[in-house]
Amino acid sequence: MSNNPTPGLLFVVSAPSATGKTTVVEQLVQLVPGLRMSRSYTSRPRREGETDGVDYNFVSRETFEAEMAAGGFLEWADVFGNYYGTSRRDTEARLAAGEDLILVIDVQGARQVRAARPDTVAVFMLPPSFAVLEERLRKRSRDPEAAMARRLATARQEVSAVDAYDYVVVNDVMERCVGELAGIVMAERAKLARRRAAIQPIIDSF
Repeated sequence: MSNNPTPGLLFVVSAPSATGKTTVVEQLVQLVPGLRMSRSYTSRPRREGETDGVDYNFVSRETFEAEMAAGGFLEWADVFGNYYGTSRRDTEARLAAGEDLILVIDVQGARQVRAARPDTVAVFMLPPSFAVLEERLRKRSRDPEAAMARRLATARQEVSAVDAYDYVVVNDVMERCVGELAGIVMAERAKLARRRAAIQPIIDSF
């Protein structure tokens, strides 16, 4: 019998900015054993309170572009003038080791990941309403009105892509949203095709 672990599952979670996706997924990985949150690379400057290697892997724009040209990113996106991306090497190593991995990425990035790995499980997170999303954005951002309008327009475009996802959750009550995501992870882990090798000795015993 092979000692190689069963390859891990890859999940992506997308949502408009200010939906709370990162906070929800951070709670999710604390709740669900064996699930890791991928750490993205970014070319944007580090904000106050952020730690390199914890919040993001911060690199220069030149370094990011060189890695991008070499095909080193499973997905990447230019978001409001800054690059964000997921390391192909890091992702494939973790999945090969049997870890389940969750990526918190935008619609553009999710599309790239699913093109490269069609078995990816995609979840879209909605805010309770557009009005709630706008309120959250305005509370957390000091952007000028033109930039705010651009963010809101981007949110509308992102929500229009919801039909491309496997699951949808609504972040109205955070604990409930985290619970629904946990249920999705456990359901995917329990699929027959994934557990066939593990359960075959039980079936053979009958």
